[in-house]
Amino acid sequence: MEQVSASKAFGGVQGVYRHASGSTGTDMTFSVYVPPHDEGAKLPVVWYLSGLTCTHANVTEKGEFRAACAELGLIFVAPDTSPRGPDRNGGAVADDPQGAYDFGLGAGFYVDATQAPFAAHYRMWSYVTRELPALVAANFPADMARQSIMGHSMGGHGALTIGLTHAARYKAVSAFAPIVAPGQVPWGRKALAGYLGDDQAAWRRHDAVALIEDGARVPALLVDQGTADNFLEQELRPELLKAACEAAGIDLTLNLREGYDHSYYFISTFMADHLRWHAARLGRD
Repeated sequence: MEQVSASKAFGGVQGVYRHASGSTGTDMTFSVYVPPHDEGAKLPVVWYLSGLTCTHANVTEKGEFRAACAELGLIFVAPDTSPRGPDRNGGAVADDPQGAYDFGLGAGFYVDATQAPFAAHYRMWSYVTRELPALVAANFPADMARQSIMGHSMGGHGALTIGLTHAARYKAVSAFAPIVAPGQVPWGRKALAGYLGDDQAAWRRHDAVALIEDGARVPALLVDQGTADNFLEQELRPELLKAACEAAGIDLTLNLREGYDHSYYFISTFMADHLRWHAARLGRD
């Protein structure tokens, strides 16, 4: 693991790191904020998954999470959203042939692709749930018995599906403007078909609403959604998650934030609220 940069912030350290990933076959970059802490202490970990077109840098630079993490004693980890080339043999990572923003580079959708040519590198599910946690555990003062996960948009989809699938691992799950039912909206249908093929049974394992319908359970979910979000009605559809949670008995807090859009102005406004919600469920030393 190579340290790309490190800066002191709110008494802790904001770092950016690069490593050779076995999951994706490429170098991957991620950021970690470690708050001030006593020597030898182990701290809970919050995972943040970013949305379409983003890298680790978007939330790192615009998320305004460090003050709350320093106050609450939370490590904050932000991976990239997809593999990026070249791979170890010098080849390029596959991208959308038309260069669309909602598929290919920057749009990994947190799945392990099964379809050529994406299966060779697009293994973000394995990267986020197995490889990167092992790397974080080995190199940072992380208490891996106290993990939670959150995300935005496509990353909100990832946080919900990963959190629902690994409910025993993550003590809290939340999202900003998530794609809650990718199997029912254009962004998701394009991505799931492209990465996983036409078998819609395989899609259900990467669809939060479908996972809940099929029996996945967590005690509670927190979702914030701006009412002025351009993607609200066609791509995000929080009402589908609300209906699924009501039918399943999951305690969903769905905050509809009047006048807020899809941007990091929205996310940064409510980031501390989410982190406090996570901290209450993660506990402290």
